[in-house]
Amino acid sequence: MTSIAIDLRSDTVTRPTPGMRAAMAEAEVGDDVYGEDPSINLLQERVAALLGKEAGLFVPSGTMSNQIAVKTHTQPGDEIICERNCHIYNYEAAGTAFHSLVQVRALDGHDGVMNIHDIEQAIRPDNIHQPRTALITLENTHNRAGGTIYPLNEIKKIARLARKRRIPLHLDGARLFNAAVATGIDVEEWAKYCDSVSVCFSKGLGAPVGSVLTGTQSFIRKARKYRKIFGGGMRQAGVLAAACLYALDHHIDRLAIDHQNAATLAANLADIPGLFIDLCQVQTNMVMIYVRHPRWTAVTLAKRILDYGIAANAVDQERIRAVTHLDISIEQIHQAIAIFRRVCSE
Repeated sequence: MTSIAIDLRSDTVTRPTPGMRAAMAEAEVGDDVYGEDPSINLLQERVAALLGKEAGLFVPSGTMSNQIAVKTHTQPGDEIICERNCHIYNYEAAGTAFHSLVQVRALDGHDGVMNIHDIEQAIRPDNIHQPRTALITLENTHNRAGGTIYPLNEIKKIARLARKRRIPLHLDGARLFNAAVATGIDVEEWAKYCDSVSVCFSKGLGAPVGSVLTGTQSFIRKARKYRKIFGGGMRQAGVLAAACLYALDHHIDRLAIDHQNAATLAANLADIPGLFIDLCQVQTNMVMIYVRHPRWTAVTLAKRILDYGIAANAVDQERIRAVTHLDISIEQIHQAIAIFRRVCSE
């Protein structure tokens, strides 16, 4: 197996820093199913306060957080609206069908952003032959679009429509802190328009495990029951919450470094013949590399650069996704650029 020297596959590959490991080792713990873990309780309170919500719930993963939200908002036989390339629809193993028995109405978007008129047209009328539209979901930043930011004005429009039609709005904010750092808009402002919000700590924030789902007290009370049913009830998991608390204190502002590294990577790769980068898409810590080379496809190029120790995922036959994170330095970015340039000239 080729040794990976520069891992650009995802920001999920980050490892806990020494400071984070120390915080985990010193964490106060208790039985969280009984609500007695002080570290988890503190994390839930802090995240809820940051997002301007009444309560929070610590769960093992972003997928579980989103799926609990869908389950809590819906009834079997309902329909949810989401963007066609979003994480909930593409990367959560059909959990909406498996856990919640709901169907998905997936709408085309531009860089992950749905048109408000398309959403309005997709809302089902009160008709015995059709499912009830029970939830609208958004993703910010948008993974498959390359880390693009969902414009706040568009979220406001969708929120107004959702309130008018009495449909809850859920935000998959796995990388919401990236959006906040990139725009200077506080996470509470992004979250205030949504009924429930999930944020993830095991991506750019560098924790090994964990997401927090937020909403009203009654919503989280119901969500806690579903967490137990889904198998997400944990016991002395304060060691995991401590990593997330450390990330809140030390790893948010440094996301700007990842964004700058992504911009440097994108600008330089864009000058290499056979590669195309839509620089307008490079808004946070991801770069979608479009391979338009006479020799390479995205799949074969990803395999070739792995021979040089660079790991990056081919999203499809045309695109390679490169993700910057706290384990990638600017020196490694320049090494990666040199390797791409060498391979594309072979």
